[in-house]
Amino acid sequence: YLFFLPIVFALFWLIKFKYRWIILLIASYYFYMSWNPQLVVLISGTTLISYSTSLWIESTSDKRKKKLYMAIGVVSSLIVLFYFKYFGFFLSIVSDLSSLLFQKDPGFAIKLLLPVGISFYTFQTLSYVIDVYRGDIKAERHLGYYALFVSFFPQLVAGPIERPQNLIPQLRKETFFKYEEASYGIKIMAWGFFKKMVIADYIAISVNEVYNHVGSYNGFALVIATFLFAIQIYCDFSGYTDIAIGSARMFGYHLMKNFDSPYFAQSIREFWARWHISLSTWFKDYLYIPLGGNRVSFKRHLLNLFLTFLISGLWHGANWTFILWGAMHGTFMVIETVIYRLTKNRTPSKTMPVWLKATLKTILTFTL
Repeated sequence: YLFFLPIVFALFWLIKFKYRWIILLIASYYFYMSWNPQLVVLISGTTLISYSTSLWIESTSDKRKKKLYMAIGVVSSLIVLFYFKYFGFFLSIVSDLSSLLFQKDPGFAIKLLLPVGISFYTFQTLSYVIDVYRGDIKAERHLGYYALFVSFFPQLVAGPIERPQNLIPQLRKETFFKYEEASYGIKIMAWGFFKKMVIADYIAISVNEVYNHVGSYNGFALVIATFLFAIQIYCDFSGYTDIAIGSARMFGYHLMKNFDSPYFAQSIREFWARWHISLSTWFKDYLYIPLGGNRVSFKRHLLNLFLTFLISGLWHGANWTFILWGAMHGTFMVIETVIYRLTKNRTPSKTMPVWLKATLKTILTFTL
């Protein structure tokens, strides 16, 4: 990447504006194909289908046809995501149930290679088609700019999950080289590399030693390893985000903020407003609110919260551990929402200093 990025950067600023999207698109597809060239058909196919269905949506005033075209765009993206990410997990569930009920293993087993970035670019195409259907944005006529929006290499692998109304206009607008912007981008990248390759990777040595030999360590060591893993995963993920944001800034593009000191949050709700912000807001806008959000009965509101986090857990990985993780955070959110409703009209106690109360809340949230 440290060889690839400077080459793209130099070509981008040396040629005329009208050709820059071509350089970035070629670079993005090369970046994607360098992992597995054959799977380029997935990202290009998803791009073409979502691009076409969005144009069809705008071409008709018939509400039924609009819904049909929207459904085609959404379902086709979800089918690709399901097949490569969840089909093997689904077959393993069927196999386990068969073994449990009939004491016979049907032999359903499949292990597919998970295409890099598929969870991220699929969500970008979904938001695009849905936004066009809602009338929130106009369909992009230029296939090249739209393909670049889907495949933009800095954030293709690990986000942030960009919205079309933020990134596409930037790609279309002529940018001029600014030393301050490029310098700032390099600094953010350097900080991201430091968090990933120094902090996260070195912490991982200790964490892996304990986690891979659980029986050899006592409870205290496991607790310390778990707290260290929290630091590791933050520095790992936010480090990638910093690299993405810094890389994009070198070309004059501003990606959305994805982390905001999440471990200083004083509640689970606040934590999810600070951690992987692009994903949290995506689920809020395209799942939680369409389910009714908090504009329904209180019980339904709690159910909406729980379902949103349960599905969020499944998005993170095709495994029961991720589903349980999503259910756990959904439960935290439900309990927190109930407590807030029961206590919101009470007069705050003044027996505890504000700073101490904030500190205890932060410690409790981090521990959870």
